[in-house]
Amino acid sequence: MDILPILSTLKRHKTAAGLIVLQIALTCAIVCNALFLISERVATINAPSHMPDDALVVLSVSGMKRVENPEPQTDADLAALRAIPGVVGVTITNQIPFGENSNNSGIRLTADENTRAVTQASDYQPGPGWLQTFGLKLKEGRDFTAEEYVAASIVDTQEDPNVPAVILNASLAERLFPGQSALGKQLYIYGKRPQRVVGVLEHLVPPSPKAGDGDAGPSAMVMPIRPSYRGGYFVLRVSDPAQRENVLKAAVDALDGNSPGVKRVVRYQKLVSDLRSDYYRQDRSMVWLLGGVCLGLLVVTAFGIVGLASFWVQQRTRMIGTRRALGATRGQILRYFQTENFMLSTLGIALGMAGAFGISLLLMREYELPRLPVYYLPLGALILWSLGQIAVWAPARRAAALPPVAALRS
Repeated sequence: MDILPILSTLKRHKTAAGLIVLQIALTCAIVCNALFLISERVATINAPSHMPDDALVVLSVSGMKRVENPEPQTDADLAALRAIPGVVGVTITNQIPFGENSNNSGIRLTADENTRAVTQASDYQPGPGWLQTFGLKLKEGRDFTAEEYVAASIVDTQEDPNVPAVILNASLAERLFPGQSALGKQLYIYGKRPQRVVGVLEHLVPPSPKAGDGDAGPSAMVMPIRPSYRGGYFVLRVSDPAQRENVLKAAVDALDGNSPGVKRVVRYQKLVSDLRSDYYRQDRSMVWLLGGVCLGLLVVTAFGIVGLASFWVQQRTRMIGTRRALGATRGQILRYFQTENFMLSTLGIALGMAGAFGISLLLMREYELPRLPVYYLPLGALILWSLGQIAVWAPARRAAALPPVAALRS
């Protein structure tokens, strides 16, 4: 189709054409970045924890009075929890994934305590049975031996405690010893005595997975420091996720009746799947909000195109009648308006792509977000091209259906 008549017509309607181009450009710029942010949020929400979240329950207990030696009571609690039908793993830990607290420790590669830490890492301190309960897998090395475990009460009171071993997750091991095996390497985390790396986990998410280390992956480690019930969380793994609620109730009853003479309260009882859901609640809300913004902008843009096309059909009735009288078919009239819209959309999309890139740079600088991937630009363009053609279809059909005689009389 000859586009010169279209350009000539658009020159006579510069203001209306310019407004619709700006509207398309603004929509393109915002939608491209919004779609990228939505995809980032969805990827974060769906990122695997590499643990059986649906099979884990968590409890914690508070005593009404201080107990000087809580370890025997903790051992009795663990034994009572293991005896619950349907429980296939029990441990106690200082923190849990998606939990409310996060414990981090600095890691040094030299004994000098004045040396700056190489990095920070989430510091899990579980009791025996943690590997099976959490469902984690070792990439290399071994689990802690019984002799390597140290009570948390001892570590907290000693100035230079002897914590002999540590297990790293794979991303932390690569960060500390790039291109090498971390097994057997020495780290300094507690005091002047080194901790030897005895194992490397394939995966271990920190309590706050979103606060990771970007592309390098989250940093997390496990220390053989056994907490007591006073400062730890009991974690139970069930054989049948459908029985989690029943197991949780039985665990509460077991802990309530397991401390004769000592008043205790189960102050925390959660399913790990619920913890995960709560942790990502704001991310899900952001996805819905951004999705609503995209939908709203696209609807407003579509109505703008429909309104402008309808107005132009009304203004060009005589021109349409003349073209039909000269032999133009309905299909040619229809393509005329579709081509006109395509040209306006293309100009708006070109401006919108520049705007999308500018918004991406602003987000990178102000909020440390990653750069907008290039493939989101053609995706946004395709959406707006399609939207424009769909929106102009009805007004263009009405124009093509005008009888030549009636159009000329108007």
